[in-house]
Amino acid sequence: MRIDKLLANIGYGSRKEVKQLLKAGAVTVNGEAVKDAKTHVDPEKDRIMLYDEEVYYREFIYLMMNKPPGVISATEDVKDETVVDLLEADHAVFQPFPVGRLDKDTEGLLLLTNDGVLAHQLLSPKKHVPKTYFAVIEGEVTEEDTAAFQQGVTLDDGYLTKPGELNILKSGPRSDIELTITEGKFHQVKRMFEAVGKRVVYLQRISMGPLQLDEELNLGEYRELTEEEVALLKSGGKE
Repeated sequence: MRIDKLLANIGYGSRKEVKQLLKAGAVTVNGEAVKDAKTHVDPEKDRIMLYDEEVYYREFIYLMMNKPPGVISATEDVKDETVVDLLEADHAVFQPFPVGRLDKDTEGLLLLTNDGVLAHQLLSPKKHVPKTYFAVIEGEVTEEDTAAFQQGVTLDDGYLTKPGELNILKSGPRSDIELTITEGKFHQVKRMFEAVGKRVVYLQRISMGPLQLDEELNLGEYRELTEEEVALLKSGGKE
């Protein structure tokens, strides 16, 4: 890979800015100053230094965000703030995108990556990747609802959902539940409860496949996935 492309890709500036760094003699490869932007390097084998800092190249980035309400699950939007707007520059430079979407008013676990292959695996209907939500429901959720969700419910457009696993945490005029589904139709959780005559008043995604929302992340915060978490995602949750 060309040295200017490598440095630009990992956030050391635009191609033009990187060329200025090279001209200034700020970059060495295996101890030798490199000033030609066209010089090819092997990031796996060559030791690249910028001033006194070693440069580590990586192709992909994997981020877990606790998405706040009011923010759009998109890379850009003309009206609203997006999840990408919440990223620091050294992460945004990798151009990650949200894997799937959470509604504007929904909180919780959102994965952002620039790894298109993994994103496709996680979103493919054939993979049946489970997603678990915590929700507060206006109305008393009963075992009848649990049974209905196990069969799949018919949404307002006539679509019959795949079975969902409904766990009632607290039942009353306002009920707390957890729901695990393996598909992601538009507003699906809200529409499933509407199908049984109830309304979602708060919704948070707490897991996606083997990935659990980090409870230490405040709303709007994010962190990189650990190597173990990335490996679990790629293996479909199998150790």
